[in-house]
Order: sequence, then structure tokens, then C-alpha cells
Amino acid sequence: MSEIEKGVIEMHYTGTIWRPPYEAYSLLIQVTAGCTHHSCKFCTLYEDLPFKFRMSPLTEVEEDLGEASRFYKKVPRIFFTGANPFALSVDKLKTLAKMVKQYYSTYETIGCFGRITDVSNKTVDDLKELRQFGYDGITFGIETGDDEALAFMNKGYQSQDIIEQCKKLDEANISYNFFYLTGISGSGRGEIGARETAKIFNQLNPKIIDASMLTIYKSSELYQEIKAGNWKEESEIEKLIELKTLIENLTIPTRFATDGASNLIQVRGNLPTDKEKLVKYLEELISTVDEKVLREYRVNLRHL
Repeated sequence: MSEIEKGVIEMHYTGTIWRPPYEAYSLLIQVTAGCTHHSCKFCTLYEDLPFKFRMSPLTEVEEDLGEASRFYKKVPRIFFTGANPFALSVDKLKTLAKMVKQYYSTYETIGCFGRITDVSNKTVDDLKELRQFGYDGITFGIETGDDEALAFMNKGYQSQDIIEQCKKLDEANISYNFFYLTGISGSGRGEIGARETAKIFNQLNPKIIDASMLTIYKSSELYQEIKAGNWKEESEIEKLIELKTLIENLTIPTRFATDGASNLIQVRGNLPTDKEKLVKYLEELISTVDEKVLREYRVNLRHL
């Protein structure tokens, strides 16, 4: 039995480690932990950490790269973990890339999570320089293009910010992916939110749009808003209608998927090629699926 199979690889991972589904084959290296914002009303992802945000000591990053290189001799892509490592300064991101180069001289790209606000403090020239160091395929938890929902959920930016900052990435030739959160606009506003989001996304060039479904946990601020009567959750059928509406209104070429445990219903395809097929599949589900079955899955979904 190899050392990997024995589980003796020692890495400096803090709390629960999150990655996009499409980063399954990337080498995960922790460079930050927690979220610089940590104020979205629905989010409970980093509540197991005793701090809001911190950068990993460079000694730990180097130790992890050295440990990984014992087992993985050639790695084309590295994914830096943490809610938004892209918040780090350009100099710090360059330093991290240089460390990767020491252990993986032939690496091709570095990805990570980011917030739209992480791009705002970087110029196009800064971003072009980061692209030269391999930064590409940055994933943003956009969640929605619905300004009302963005404000209520305290995302910390508006739809115009999404457009402005992503156009900077386009100019710098840094590709990016979006997370969409089905259900974030609330009951009665799902289709509105989907259409507003499509208007924003259609002006941009996300390589992948990965949709998750909102799952509300009692430890979230959003749960308290619901108890106070300030917000109402969409039914599971409403969420499927919202998802269908989003796909119907997207006109850009992109990969669309509902990966991840929050989605009982899985749809995947390339837009616009597979749009008709995906919409038809969702229409059939909406007309036949039992709300109780979907709801049972939602309420029994373990903490994400």
C-alpha cells in the first residue's frame, strides 16, 4: 500500500476545504483560509473557522508544495484554496506563483476563488501581469445579477460592478467562471432574478456557469430574516422554473451545469447548442416532479 493510500500526506488544510466541481483534478494548495467579506446572509461555509480571514504563512505553503511534489511529479494546474485568495495583493500572488514554479516548473495555470471586489483593486496591467504568472480560470461566486437580491443578501457589490470588473479580466485575457445561486431572489422573484442575471451574464464571457440551489441553515443570518418575516424562500418547483428561465435567457456560449450536492436535479450542457434540450428536460420535470420529494431532499441535506 502506498503512502497516499495510507493517508499519510500531511498538508496544512484549515477547516472544510471547498473547491469547484471542475477543479477535481487540480492540486489543492491552501494559501488563505476564510473570507475577507464573510457577511453574505445565506453563507455558512466558513463558520467552522475561529477567524474571518488569514493568509497562510509562506513557510506552510512551501511545505505543502514540497509534500505534494513527493507524490505528484507533474501538475498542470494548481488551485489555491480559501474563499477568495484573489483578494491578495499582486505582489503576494506573484510570490505564490514563484513558489509553485520552484516545485512544478512546467505548471500551466493557477486558479482560485475570488470576489468581484478582489478585481476592483487591480489594474488591467496588474491583471495582465498575473496572467503571465499563470493565473487563469478564476471562479467568482456571483450568485445573481439581481441588484435587489445582491443588496438584501449583503454581497457587497452591484450588477454594474460585475460587468466592469469582468471586462477588465477579459482585457487581461484571464478566463473566469461564475457560480449562480438558484433561489437567492426569494419567493415570487426567481424568474425576475434569472432574467436580470442573464442580462448581466450576456454582456460577459464566463467559461463555465455552475448553478447551485440555495439551502438555508439555521446558523445563517438569512434564517433569522425568514423568522422575522423579512424574506420568503422559493419552493423547490419555483427554483426549477428559475433555473429554466436563466437557461432560456442566456445567449452567450458557455458551459452550464448544476453540479454539487445542493442540486438534486442535474443538468449539464454547452450553450447555446444544448439549450433546447436542457429547457425541455426541465419543463418535463417541472410538470411531473413532486414538491414533497424535492423538499425532503433539501431539508435533509447535510451542512454544506
